[in-house]
Amino acid sequence: MHIAEGVLSGPVLASGAVLAMAGTAIGLKKIDYDRIVHVAILASAFFVASLIHVNVGPASVHLILNGIVGLLLGFAAIPAILTALFLQSVFFQYGGLTALGVNVVVMAAPAVLVHYLFLPLLGKSSTLTFVAGFLSGLLSILCSSLLLGLSLWFTDKNFFETSLVIITAHIPVMIIEGIITGFCVSFLLKVYPEIIPVKKK
Repeated sequence: MHIAEGVLSGPVLASGAVLAMAGTAIGLKKIDYDRIVHVAILASAFFVASLIHVNVGPASVHLILNGIVGLLLGFAAIPAILTALFLQSVFFQYGGLTALGVNVVVMAAPAVLVHYLFLPLLGKSSTLTFVAGFLSGLLSILCSSLLLGLSLWFTDKNFFETSLVIITAHIPVMIIEGIITGFCVSFLLKVYPEIIPVKKK
């Protein structure tokens, strides 16, 4: 899912940087500093999950866990994902500093989306909790794949076939992420419910 250096056009990189900065500013304002440890834990999980990857054209396929990060953090997922991607870029050369903004948007925007779509389902019942987690994991990868494909397409229309290959290659990841996220959320709700921001009635 990381877009490599030197692939995207200047306008796409600039747009990604602007959106990432705006999202990070909102995320920092929305962080509940009583939950800063939760943000750090989830950023670490995101960092580790995406270290093992398989290259597919100008990007890579790997577990991301942006669904569970977004589901549990909301807008705070953006600075969490930014931090993890920055460290991966510096220490492991995954993605790159010039593509950092686009990579943040690709992975963090769907994370925020699933938070608002599926958070209300958490805690309603064990079945709904698992379904919410599964859909969060699946939809976050689907949307990230689409955003990645659009980034390549806006850079060069000749990237259309590559975009389709990348989206197709992520279909197994969507299912795996959905299952992992569903089980993780269900487990956390039982053993550590404090990490889940379920709104009180």
